[in-house]
Amino acid sequence: MKESIQFNKFLHSGIWYRSGMTDTSKKPPSRPRRVTAKTVADLAGVSRSAVSRAFTPGAYVESEKRRRILQIAAETGYQPNALAAGLKGGQSNLVAVFVGDMRSPYDAAFVGQLTRRLIGMRKWPILVDQANGQPEAALDDLLRFPLDALILRGGSMSQQIVERCARFNVPTISSGRPVEGPGVDTVCCRNADGLRRLTELLVQRGCRRFGFLNGPREFYSSSQRRTGVLQALTQAGLPLVAEARGDYTVEGGHAAALELLNRHRIDALICANDAMAIGALAAARAVSLDVPGDLAVTGFDDIDMAGWPIFNLTTVRNPIDQAVDAIIHLLDLRQAEPKKAPDRIDLDPVMIERGTH
Repeated sequence: MKESIQFNKFLHSGIWYRSGMTDTSKKPPSRPRRVTAKTVADLAGVSRSAVSRAFTPGAYVESEKRRRILQIAAETGYQPNALAAGLKGGQSNLVAVFVGDMRSPYDAAFVGQLTRRLIGMRKWPILVDQANGQPEAALDDLLRFPLDALILRGGSMSQQIVERCARFNVPTISSGRPVEGPGVDTVCCRNADGLRRLTELLVQRGCRRFGFLNGPREFYSSSQRRTGVLQALTQAGLPLVAEARGDYTVEGGHAAALELLNRHRIDALICANDAMAIGALAAARAVSLDVPGDLAVTGFDDIDMAGWPIFNLTTVRNPIDQAVDAIIHLLDLRQAEPKKAPDRIDLDPVMIERGTH
């Protein structure tokens, strides 16, 4: 049921492809054949090229002939094949968005905004996740489409998968993980800077015994955010008292924080993302710790829930608007000049002080 909800959530945003979803045991229902340009041409008594010109802005066709073609097209439900038309012009307008592992609310919000922007540009996103654990199969199937570009949510997938995508000879934008390769552009948040500044804030507020709830080992953001915490603690002459690893979900954050808090006495728990921080707030209540009186709890991303009064989470904003703007900018530049040198845009995180520190 959970997978079905996630799948349906994005149907409005583009084409969602998930490798292995097809049930070959059932014969697909028959459907009417698509009305073609030849059908309209025969009914209107004109050539196929006249039908094509009738739907091409600026192309000449006699007014009465155009009126008859458009009337018959409306009656029969004919629409020009946008993919075929695009390919004739050298572009398919298909952009694959490989979203990686969609376990975090931040990823869902990011992909939703990105797909809306692409559709607004008359680009048609194909969304691919790796929820079935077979990203290689999904990638192989994906390359059968005539893609204009490939956008990777690189911070939430393994380095091996990202590097493989970079070798496809398709213009690629990696969001969240820097990648070196011809035709590969990168958008990254300065993750380490964000958690370094947040840790410095907690030190200034008097915290001395720090714990860190890290994310999945294979995610680029996990190591970068840990680096920022350690930089600030080293500068302050403080140790990292306790560390645990979660999975970037609320449930995973709750379980990892509960075990950490039962084993260690700390006065600050820095979490590598907001979802785990929300789970950690519940864990703190479960062991009768007052937040922020006994324990400061912070996150990273600034998802919508972080600002809800029930959580009021101090966090670091990983700016979705700026990241999507950067991706669209790099996509425009790459399509205008396919052979240009790779570009990289680094985004500054923003401190969001609320009530949990």
